Amino acid sequence: MRKVSVFGATGSIGQNTIDLIARDPSSYEVVALTGGSNIAQLAEDARKLGAQLAVTAHEDRLQNLRDALSGSGVEAAAGQAALIEAANRPADWVMSAIVGSAGLAPGLEVLKQGATLALANKETLVCAGPLVLETARAHGADLLPVDSEHSAVFQALAGEDMAAVERIVITASGGAFRDWPLPDLARATVEQASSHPNWNMGQRITIDSASMFNKALEIIETKEYFGVSPRQIEVLVHPESIVHALVGFRDGALMAHLGAPDMRHAIGYALHWPERRELPVQRLDLTALGQLNFSSPDDARYPALRLAREVMSRGGLSGAIFNAAKERALDLFIQRRIGFLDMADIVATVLERFEGTDSLIDADMTLDNIQQTDHLARHWVDEAVLRRAG
Repeated sequence: MRKVSVFGATGSIGQNTIDLIARDPSSYEVVALTGGSNIAQLAEDARKLGAQLAVTAHEDRLQNLRDALSGSGVEAAAGQAALIEAANRPADWVMSAIVGSAGLAPGLEVLKQGATLALANKETLVCAGPLVLETARAHGADLLPVDSEHSAVFQALAGEDMAAVERIVITASGGAFRDWPLPDLARATVEQASSHPNWNMGQRITIDSASMFNKALEIIETKEYFGVSPRQIEVLVHPESIVHALVGFRDGALMAHLGAPDMRHAIGYALHWPERRELPVQRLDLTALGQLNFSSPDDARYPALRLAREVMSRGGLSGAIFNAAKERALDLFIQRRIGFLDMADIVATVLERFEGTDSLIDADMTLDNIQQTDHLARHWVDEAVLRRAG
């Protein structure tokens, strides 16, 4: 019986992970589930799976969680220290699906235990790729990608020599605004940006899809995880979301991974790796699909992609700066304090400000330095917004 934990259990990735675990409960011992403010869902899943521990990130919700778990035998805890303690509990396999840079510290602790970390939290590699990969190597831990694109690349590379790889192509749906006239984007609302044409995801990742900031993070993640150069990474807009990624080799071959837009493909592959097991996902009918469409992304529509390439060129802690500025700008858009297009402009402004402070970008890649840089970048976003308003 495998010991498993799910960090970010109440989000869309976490819920799909729990769905797969619950279909075969005799194969798993659930050590810990963590979540945010959805206490009812967290408690329900902890009871259903017989988890040892349930953790909410919000300390002020601890009593609510205790009440919801009363009589279940499930331990309740709250706050950052509790998340770290949960990450230190022995487990064989851990899903990292906490949204944003908050997933970095627990993920590092899991790797230090030598466990397999299934990484759905792309920010972990964006902010601290070299640190994360070195931690995994040092402790003999396996790091498996769960983003659909990176899982697709990982599978396409099985048994292949990385030296034979010419290019990696990751696809993007184009998000909610892929067909909008460019002038209309300035008036895009939070509600409109929160509706994805293909995927059923949380609000933040859905808005990131509309702005293509999620793809910008995934470009950086591709570089870090697979160790390829930025010039080897391409992005194609693929509205059907059937081809998740392609790998091109030096002999001209192009290996594509196809599947219905269902995150249980990538989650299930990571959960059962190195085996392949049956999954409750739609089987593709290629005759029904008719055709698949691809196009190059429009830089004017998706400036986040250009910013990601600047970040990769600069290196150092640029990824942490980029992610923190993006997360804070997204907060402000959701709060309706800035417009949709303002997000990329503000992130660019913060990156430029850091460029004048080389000592910050080039600081040692430690967790403390990453967290301090993250805090400063968010502060500079707020300053940039205040200057705009004033």
